Amino acid sequence: MSTRLKTTLLTCLVWLAQSGIADAHIVSARLGDFYAGALHPLLTLQDVLTWAALGLLAGSLGAASGRWLVLVFPLGLCAGLTLAVSAGVAPTSPLVDALSILMLGLLLASALRIPVMLVCFIAFAIGMMRGAVNAGELTPQMDRFLYGAGLACAGYVVITLVMALTLTVRRPETAPISSWRGIAVRAVGGWVAAIGLMMAGLSLAP
Repeated sequence: MSTRLKTTLLTCLVWLAQSGIADAHIVSARLGDFYAGALHPLLTLQDVLTWAALGLLAGSLGAASGRWLVLVFPLGLCAGLTLAVSAGVAPTSPLVDALSILMLGLLLASALRIPVMLVCFIAFAIGMMRGAVNAGELTPQMDRFLYGAGLACAGYVVITLVMALTLTVRRPETAPISSWRGIAVRAVGGWVAAIGLMMAGLSLAP
């Protein structure tokens, strides 16, 4: 065995002896808490339906009015998460979640031109309820700020993408609400309302 090969093997053995336990997960960098806050609501039926319905509602209002929901809803998520953690606010019941989905579906299906401030209030209230529910997944080891940031970012992205898709399909600047594009959005709202009604019935079942 040559001297150069012996030196190389000895160097490798020294490196292996000094190496610590490798951590291949991002949890040690605390980024896992961010992704936990962002992914958990996307795996919950109530969150997915509620967020999608809010995005549809924002798109049905038009770009100028829908932008307010994009800003207000993530703030509501953060407010609900903060209240649930600091003040111990209990999350909502399944019936309340179902009724909120039913209400959003009815607003979409009826195509009512309600004031933007009222829609923002509804979005903020629903955001607070869903934020309080998602606070139940927090553990003492998790970073609350990163978890809340992930939750708010996920809410912002979902509402924005669904609103943009709705605006693209509906084309409010060229087609009236009575066109087939507007009727398609209202039909989806009817499906959302039907799901909310079914969920409400299941929550009241003994």
